[in-house]
Amino acid sequence: MARICQVTGKKALRGNNVSHSKRRTKRKFYPNLFDKKYFLPAENRWIKLRVSAAGMRLIDKKGITEVLKEARGNVLKG
Repeated sequence: MARICQVTGKKALRGNNVSHSKRRTKRKFYPNLFDKKYFLPAENRWIKLRVSAAGMRLIDKKGITEVLKEARGNVLKG
Protein backbone atom coordinates (compact mmCIF):
# COMPACT_ATOMS: atom_id res chain seq x y z
CA MET A 1 0.00 0.00 0.00
CA ALA A 2 1.33 3.43 -0.91
CA ARG A 3 2.30 5.84 1.84
CA ILE A 4 -0.29 8.43 0.88
CA CYS A 5 -2.98 9.99 3.07
CA GLN A 6 -6.41 9.19 1.66
CA VAL A 7 -7.87 12.46 2.98
CA THR A 8 -5.24 15.13 2.38
CA GLY A 9 -3.18 13.44 -0.33
CA LYS A 10 0.09 13.95 1.54
CA LYS A 11 2.92 11.73 0.33
CA ALA A 12 6.66 11.31 0.80
CA LEU A 13 8.94 14.27 0.09
CA ARG A 14 12.56 14.03 -1.04
CA GLY A 15 15.43 15.73 0.68
CA ASN A 16 18.94 15.32 1.99
CA ASN A 17 20.58 13.93 5.09
CA VAL A 18 23.18 16.53 5.96
CA SER A 19 26.11 15.34 8.04
CA HIS A 20 28.26 17.47 10.31
CA SER A 21 30.74 17.86 7.45
CA LYS A 22 27.86 19.06 5.22
CA ARG A 23 27.97 15.91 3.09
CA ARG A 24 24.54 15.33 1.53
CA THR A 25 22.87 11.98 0.84
CA LYS A 26 19.34 11.47 -0.45
CA ARG A 27 16.51 10.55 1.93
CA LYS A 28 12.72 10.61 2.12
CA PHE A 29 10.43 12.43 4.54
CA TYR A 30 7.35 10.26 5.10
CA PRO A 31 3.97 11.61 6.28
CA ASN A 32 2.72 10.67 9.74
CA LEU A 33 0.20 7.99 8.68
CA PHE A 34 -2.21 5.87 10.72
CA ASP A 35 -4.64 3.10 9.83
CA LYS A 36 -7.94 4.24 11.37
CA LYS A 37 -11.52 2.98 11.33
CA TYR A 38 -14.35 5.51 11.15
CA PHE A 39 -18.08 4.92 11.51
CA LEU A 40 -20.34 6.37 8.82
CA PRO A 41 -23.73 6.94 10.45
CA ALA A 42 -25.43 7.69 7.11
CA GLU A 43 -24.46 4.26 5.72
CA ASN A 44 -24.43 2.50 9.12
CA ARG A 45 -21.00 0.92 8.50
CA TRP A 46 -17.32 1.21 9.38
CA ILE A 47 -14.63 2.22 6.87
CA LYS A 48 -10.86 1.87 7.10
CA LEU A 49 -8.73 4.82 6.02
CA ARG A 50 -5.01 5.45 5.90
CA VAL A 51 -4.94 8.97 7.32
CA SER A 52 -2.22 11.43 8.31
CA ALA A 53 -2.32 13.26 11.63
CA ALA A 54 -3.43 16.39 9.77
CA GLY A 55 -6.19 14.37 8.11
CA MET A 56 -7.43 13.16 11.51
CA ARG A 57 -7.58 16.75 12.75
CA LEU A 58 -9.53 17.69 9.61
CA ILE A 59 -12.01 14.86 10.26
CA ASP A 60 -12.43 16.00 13.87
CA LYS A 61 -13.05 19.56 12.69
CA LYS A 62 -15.39 19.03 9.69
CA GLY A 63 -16.83 15.55 10.27
CA ILE A 64 -16.21 12.33 8.40
CA THR A 65 -19.06 12.70 5.89
CA GLU A 66 -18.00 16.19 4.76
CA VAL A 67 -14.33 15.20 4.49
CA LEU A 68 -15.15 12.09 2.44
CA LYS A 69 -17.35 14.14 0.12
CA GLU A 70 -14.46 16.57 -0.51
CA ALA A 71 -11.91 13.75 -0.91
CA ARG A 72 -14.07 11.99 -3.50
CA GLY A 73 -14.41 15.26 -5.40
CA ASN A 74 -10.62 15.75 -5.40
CA VAL A 75 -10.03 12.23 -6.70
CA LEU A 76 -12.44 12.78 -9.58
CA LYS A 77 -10.76 16.10 -10.52
CA GLY A 78 -7.45 14.54 -10.91
